[in-house]
Amino acid sequence: MAGHECYHCKQWIEKGEEHDCWTTTEAALTKDLSDDLRDAWERLRETAVEFGDQRVYASHHSIMFSRKSCYFFVRPRTKFLELCVFLHRPVRARQVRRVDQTSKTKFAHFVRITHRDEVEAPVTDWLRQAYDLSAPSDAGTATERSSSRSRTVKPKAEGERKSANRRKSKRA
Repeated sequence: MAGHECYHCKQWIEKGEEHDCWTTTEAALTKDLSDDLRDAWERLRETAVEFGDQRVYASHHSIMFSRKSCYFFVRPRTKFLELCVFLHRPVRARQVRRVDQTSKTKFAHFVRITHRDEVEAPVTDWLRQAYDLSAPSDAGTATERSSSRSRTVKPKAEGERKSANRRKSKRA
């Protein structure tokens, strides 16, 4: 009876037995989907794969789609697919249930998909935008970024200088 219970999956693990409940596959995450959800999942995956070169992998409870970084992921649920798309601007639409700012430049948009017919514009347009925005940067883009960090300060206009000087003299 030597062993322990995995605190993630609650499965009993015998002593010396290998166990890794963190690794999973697309098939394992989608095996229990209803027919409608399976069709929606297949359409989502086909749409994303048509965009071009990318990495598709399962991670814990999600299926991730990434180029340089993840641009969207899908969490299969029992009654819907939770789609999370990363865009550089917040989008307001009836399909978007929630928007979270995940960094200074990225917003996570949460969409519920329950049927294959919901995987069409504007959802597919957002996926395409996210794919394009996640493109690996080339040498030109890196140069533009580094030069934008070292901005020169624009000289103040004559009126702005005078009001700033007045504020300084009042403090003294």
